[in-house]
Amino acid sequence: MSSESLVTGIQNHAWAGGREPMKASYGKLMMWFFLVSDAFTFSGLLIVYGALRFSNPYWPDPDQVFASFPAMGHMHLPLMFVSLMTFILIMSSVTMVLAVEAGSRMDKAAVEKWMLWTILGGATFLACQAWEWTHLIEDGTTIWGNLWGPASESGERTPGPVNFGQLFFFITGFHGTHVLSGVVINFIIYTRVRDGVMERTGHYEMVEKVGLYWHFVDLVWVFVFTFFYLV
Repeated sequence: MSSESLVTGIQNHAWAGGREPMKASYGKLMMWFFLVSDAFTFSGLLIVYGALRFSNPYWPDPDQVFASFPAMGHMHLPLMFVSLMTFILIMSSVTMVLAVEAGSRMDKAAVEKWMLWTILGGATFLACQAWEWTHLIEDGTTIWGNLWGPASESGERTPGPVNFGQLFFFITGFHGTHVLSGVVINFIIYTRVRDGVMERTGHYEMVEKVGLYWHFVDLVWVFVFTFFYLV
């Protein structure tokens, strides 16, 4: 084999460098690495919740805890509000898909429109979560009072519901932080789209990358919703 053939063979080798693995750019790969590591974090938190949930005989009933709806007074509407929150977040994922699709067609106006809808959906979800937190905290005497298991002879309560409250606020807050960061990043990318940065670079890959993050946030919420509100 000649030296020229050997060099050509090395250059054509998959590990020779200068190529995009799986036809994905460096930025997309790094986003996937981040999402995988973040998935491990959420998995660990939800596994801890599940272990405590099924090892404790006294645990809150989601139909009793999450039964309020804004402006509905004391009407008992189990899981209606969180279902609305879930619908809003899923629809924001749909609008993100449409933004990415528009970017593949280099349709600047459509990308701007769908990204704005995505940002609005994320902001609305955060507002709903803020109302839910405020309601649970302010009405603690009526809501959280129903979470406790029976008192022992010494008057002490069982620790299970305490774990429920701590993990609920921590995990939903951790997810809410992801939603907030997603809204901020989406807004930054939106301003770059509006200013024509993507058109000058010749592609809308940044929209696709932030779309991956947004879909991940929506997917995680499905698991959080299942663990806390359904189980």
